[in-house]
Amino acid sequence: MQAYLLEFVNFMLRWLHVIAAIAWIGESIYFVMLDNGLKKPKAAEDREKGVFGEMWAVHGGGFYHNQKYATAPAKLPDDLHWSFWKSYTTWLSGFALFVTLYMFNPGFYLVNPNANWEWAANMSGWQANVLALVFLAGGWVVYNELCKRISPNMTRDGVLSIAVAVMMVVVAYLSVQMFSGRAAFLLTGAVMATAMSANVFFWIIPGQRRMVNAMKAGETPNPLDGKRGKQRSVHNTYFTLPVVLLMISNHYSFIYSHEHAWILMSLFIFAGALIRQFFVLMHAGKIQPAYPAAGVALILVAFWLAAPAGQTAATDRDTAADGPEFDEVHALIDQHCVACHSREPTQPGFSAPPAGVAYDTEDQILRQKSQIQQVVASKYMPLGNMTGMTDEERETIAAWSE
Repeated sequence: MQAYLLEFVNFMLRWLHVIAAIAWIGESIYFVMLDNGLKKPKAAEDREKGVFGEMWAVHGGGFYHNQKYATAPAKLPDDLHWSFWKSYTTWLSGFALFVTLYMFNPGFYLVNPNANWEWAANMSGWQANVLALVFLAGGWVVYNELCKRISPNMTRDGVLSIAVAVMMVVVAYLSVQMFSGRAAFLLTGAVMATAMSANVFFWIIPGQRRMVNAMKAGETPNPLDGKRGKQRSVHNTYFTLPVVLLMISNHYSFIYSHEHAWILMSLFIFAGALIRQFFVLMHAGKIQPAYPAAGVALILVAFWLAAPAGQTAATDRDTAADGPEFDEVHALIDQHCVACHSREPTQPGFSAPPAGVAYDTEDQILRQKSQIQQVVASKYMPLGNMTGMTDEERETIAAWSE
């Protein structure tokens, strides 16, 4: 019952997380589009009121007239709309998901027993949990310090962008060295998502509150508050597509189980940022196909790098005749797989077999033969190699023919 409750909570948290993320990202993309699509107001009275730009739009059978004020309007309404709870809900639900799924079973999901760094391979569960939290907090601290030290007055944002890009490559590399591949991709995305939400909490919203308070008091707002908010919002925009990709990557073992996973991760991060840049410029009326073309080129490089090595045609009848017997393969599956993949899993945290796949009978195993060979060869399974499957055992399953 405890495993079922945990799984149901995970299910509901994932639903909340997806809904909040859709709302936050959708609103963020909308405001970037709106900001970049503004035109100078045509009416003289609007210009006299301090309207900086406007946009006319049609949607859902109605017409909308959006206006942006560069300075304080004559009056601010009491029901001024603020955009922050979607951000906070996305991060909080995502962190809760991480706790219930990964931190409740860190030896299974976080620890990488095959890590090149011996200390990482030998971490205990609680050590992996602490390291994951330090990794998330450290990512925000480093990113925030880069922003504050390189471009505090928003005069060197180009240099800052390069520094943040280098930081993300380092984050990708470190995550793959310290954690299991699946967790590494998730934590890299979580570092970016944490920076996005922290930007809202520590910089964007406080700056906007100071600006609103100054306007209501009849004072001139500090222009740096607006510039800082803009800087962090721009960063959030370019983080968006990579974060979404990294968060769904745990379904694709060929990516996170690859020996060069950190390079693949970096390529996808830059590809997402380049593709996002195309849409940002498009909203401003500039069509520059070189950006998505460069993004697609990086994706193609990742495709080439992640492609499996060509296999020889040696798996003929002679090879098949020398393959392992079913009983030998069955014993390995019992040893390494059935704790989770059973109608009644014995592995803590599972109330049902993952993806509904069970290996309780010979018929069930035979029906899943190709899938078993694929996930074992890619080292996707066993998850985190918690059962210690050896390369020789993987080769035995790969050579299984009948």
